[in-house]
Amino acid sequence: MDPGLASTKPSTDAAQPAPLTLRSLSDTVDGSVELLRQEALLKTGALQDAIFKSAHFACIATDEKGVIQIFNVGAERMLGYAACDVVNLITPADISDPAELIARAATLSTEFGMPITPGFEALVFKATRGIEDIYDLTQIRKDGSCFSALVSVTGLRDARNDVIGYLLISTDNTARKQVEAEQRKLDQQLRDQQFYTRSLIESNIDALMTTDPAGIITDVNKQMEALTGCTRDELIGAPFKGCFTDPVRAEAGIKRVLVEKKVTDYELTARAPDGRQTVVSYNATTFHDRQRNLKGVFAAARDVTEQKRLHQALQETNAELQNAKYVAEKANLAKSDFLSSMSHELRSPLNAILGFAQLLDAADPPPTAGQKASVGQILHAGWYLLELINEILDLSVVESGRLSLSPEPVSLSEVMLECREMMQPQADARNITLAFPALTVQTFVRADRTRLKQVLVNLLSNGIKYNNDHGNVSVTISSRPDGFIRTRVIDTGSGLSAEKIAQLFQLFNRLGHEGGAVEGTGIGLVMSKRLVELMGGTVGVESRVGSGSEFWFDLAADDAPPPMTASIRFSGNEIRIPVAESAVRTILYVEDNPANLALVEQIIARRADLRLITAVNGRDGVALAQKERPDVILMDINLPGMSGTGALRALKADSLTAGIPVLALSANAMPRDIKNGLEAGFVRYLTKPIKIDALIQALDAALQPP
Repeated sequence: MDPGLASTKPSTDAAQPAPLTLRSLSDTVDGSVELLRQEALLKTGALQDAIFKSAHFACIATDEKGVIQIFNVGAERMLGYAACDVVNLITPADISDPAELIARAATLSTEFGMPITPGFEALVFKATRGIEDIYDLTQIRKDGSCFSALVSVTGLRDARNDVIGYLLISTDNTARKQVEAEQRKLDQQLRDQQFYTRSLIESNIDALMTTDPAGIITDVNKQMEALTGCTRDELIGAPFKGCFTDPVRAEAGIKRVLVEKKVTDYELTARAPDGRQTVVSYNATTFHDRQRNLKGVFAAARDVTEQKRLHQALQETNAELQNAKYVAEKANLAKSDFLSSMSHELRSPLNAILGFAQLLDAADPPPTAGQKASVGQILHAGWYLLELINEILDLSVVESGRLSLSPEPVSLSEVMLECREMMQPQADARNITLAFPALTVQTFVRADRTRLKQVLVNLLSNGIKYNNDHGNVSVTISSRPDGFIRTRVIDTGSGLSAEKIAQLFQLFNRLGHEGGAVEGTGIGLVMSKRLVELMGGTVGVESRVGSGSEFWFDLAADDAPPPMTASIRFSGNEIRIPVAESAVRTILYVEDNPANLALVEQIIARRADLRLITAVNGRDGVALAQKERPDVILMDINLPGMSGTGALRALKADSLTAGIPVLALSANAMPRDIKNGLEAGFVRYLTKPIKIDALIQALDAALQPP
């Protein structure tokens, strides 16, 4: 402004503000801009300072050559170095994995087509060219330990855009790497599990499939393809029911699974496009997702065509076997009925033959020598015939499986003593020596006492019958490692060849002795073998021609039975109470066979203390008993009209006769007949033919007061 112009203004203007000039305006604006710039710098500095002081990020700034200039708190914490340990001393490459630097340099060289030196250049190569670069890098702590870091590299440039340094910001990537590694592991496990599951599905012998809840197939295995004759692609998306001959039943099966959650052994018939049909058994269940939402049905089908064929064949075979069993049982029953009938029909005449022969043999006056010899022949033949009948009946019971055994601890010494007493007369008749072991300690076996005795008697009898005169039969006992006791019967007979040993246990085979002087039935050894086997044992034989034979049987050893109170045994002739002449007792005999009636009449007639009254049928017998009230009643079983058992029931029902002892005397001698008779209430069951002594002993016992 011109100074002269300024001085012409009145002095009153001196109190007014100085006028705003362009310079002052410019100065004011510049001051405001500077102030704003300084504030911006302060904010930027504060932000940068916050970043550099952050403990969560490692911030490393270098100069253009890579030498570290800034090393923040985060870097110190992450790497274990103090700033003074690295600033102006090393580059970031010195705290990086050398192997990774080499690998990174090789990768960049290939990518950019130029050689790149492993080291710091490899870390900042892209940043130098203005390319954003973020990568994983293994960094090395001061203590030598390594960790994975995620590194971001940025080039620092001046106003001319020249690189004046680099900024590397990194975070510890260990946790993320661990998560990623764990995820990769889980992914691999999932892939392995999927492969394993698929392998199981494909290697399964069953045809497997899944469907959605609507019954549309969602997956199948190879076996399902083979079963249906369709490919996996053809099956997936197709309805389940379309694979079977009965679509309605197949669809009902799916619905049933959805309702009941599972189905087992659901039979369907699969049909292939070529017409081939396969019967399958389906097992199915529902499956769900993790939220328990229903996803569909898992089904497994097994080919049961062959099984069905075998089952059908088995049913047919079973039907044939059942029919054969029925025929066999019917035949066996017919055989048993025949044997029972034969036994009855043979015993009735035998009873008369043997009974009257016994009376003749004991007649008074006695028979002449010739008569006695003839009677002896009759008795011998008769008793032999009875033995044959008994053995045949006994064997039939064993073969039919109706034999009842009572296994218990049985003393071998006691059985041998009883057998010795029985067999000694037979041995003495031929001057054969019987030798039994002296058992100082009781030996027990598990057996039925009666049947064990029967077996031992049979072996001893054979040893005597087929021995040489003045020979020996010895019995030995030994324990075996398998817990069995072996009983041997050894004779000094002529022995057996291997050919004859092979035929020993054949029914009715007497090895050529059929027409000889030695009597036998060919049943005893077969019976003995089967009895021992029924008692859980085994039978065997060892023999050589000219050296005798050894028959043996093994039975399981057993513990001694607990001690029992002493019991008194009576044989039929140990106790005989004489009857006063004045005390005549009455015997009622109910019998329809005249010969049997005559026989018993003659037997009773020899006893002055007994009186016999008779009836020929059951009803008359009951009426006579009610009238006479006899002391003892002898009752036949097969009576006309009312049977002997029916008469017994009538007698028991009447108080006048209920207390009279009733003895059965019958030709019905099958074991079941005897058992049924005793269970019906007969006090004794005597079988025909009778032995006179045995009959008298039974009557005397029944006449004794209770």
